[in-house]
Amino acid sequence: MQVSDNIENLKPYVPGKPIEETKREYGLQKVFKLASNENPLGPSEKVLAAIQKASLEIHRYPDAGFYDLRQAFAKEFAVEPLEISFGNGSNELIDLLIRLYCKDGDKILTLQSAFIAYQISAQAAGVETDFVSLKPETLKIDVEDLIKAWKPEHKIVFLPNPNNPTGTYLNQKEMEKVIHFFGGRDDVVLVFDEAYVEYADAADYVSALRYRAQYENLVVLRTLSKAYGLAGLRVGAVFADKKVINYLDRIRNPFNVNSLAQAAALAALGDKDYLAKAVKMNSEGKQYFYKEFESAGISYWPSQANFVLFDCKTNAAEVVEDLLKKGVIVRPVANYKMPNYIRLSIGTEEENQKAIKEIKEILGSK
Repeated sequence: MQVSDNIENLKPYVPGKPIEETKREYGLQKVFKLASNENPLGPSEKVLAAIQKASLEIHRYPDAGFYDLRQAFAKEFAVEPLEISFGNGSNELIDLLIRLYCKDGDKILTLQSAFIAYQISAQAAGVETDFVSLKPETLKIDVEDLIKAWKPEHKIVFLPNPNNPTGTYLNQKEMEKVIHFFGGRDDVVLVFDEAYVEYADAADYVSALRYRAQYENLVVLRTLSKAYGLAGLRVGAVFADKKVINYLDRIRNPFNVNSLAQAAALAALGDKDYLAKAVKMNSEGKQYFYKEFESAGISYWPSQANFVLFDCKTNAAEVVEDLLKKGVIVRPVANYKMPNYIRLSIGTEEENQKAIKEIKEILGSK
């Protein structure tokens, strides 16, 4: 049986290399993973307690309507409960949005170097992706370029803010210009993906949630995989107009977020001390990387996320392989059209020091 061309030609998402696989492949006893933008703190104690309690009820189906989660998120983010829904990570929500708004012949528009899941989800649905290039001097888009690139066949515009893998962001003035152009239209949906919002500390950064209630076609995605430390449980949140949420709830699987994940998300949202500690640890880790890169003459981009992008000035694939042999897993970004760059996640102090030591030695020998 022949499959559709869009599936036949689809290149699947390649996640960061697992620690155990790296140990086996290279004969290593200890491996440091700084490739997947995970929270190095490990899970919150409150989350672990909530999971243990919820595990006593795993013979029951989870709450398909997310009552407790909706109430908690509504209170936390000052929205109405029916303006929120949840997915098995943000990836599922991206899939659902494309299914909801796109049909054959439609397209989506996003950044050239942005989270590749937008393109993968679109291609799987038979939808094409067009890109707006980043300016090489800033690794950001020019908002005017985005506006000029948009055409009526672009049914969704996906804008990650902060962006992955660059760590750059649209400031308040730039965001408002984008929202002013796209907001309120009935021929396009504007989606801000704020997976790294908790780490953004620039004075001119604002969340799109500030403007969400003003526009029916404005959607905001969040995740609990990063700052909240729930990457292994897969919980994403979507904020949108009630009508949009109603449609998303119609087409999602009825039990798409399992009982343990829901309990963990509820506990994580309430653990302010853990979140503050994670954000502080991330900020200190970034400053350490900046200082070490500068002392070694390695070019990097200041980041509003939990990773730093740096320039190897050579083929990054070779550097990545050399680092693997030393027990350090990092993320090449050639699939984002950046063959000489590596994305380095913020880790523990030990992980950060090990990564910097090996990076300096390897680049110094090139």
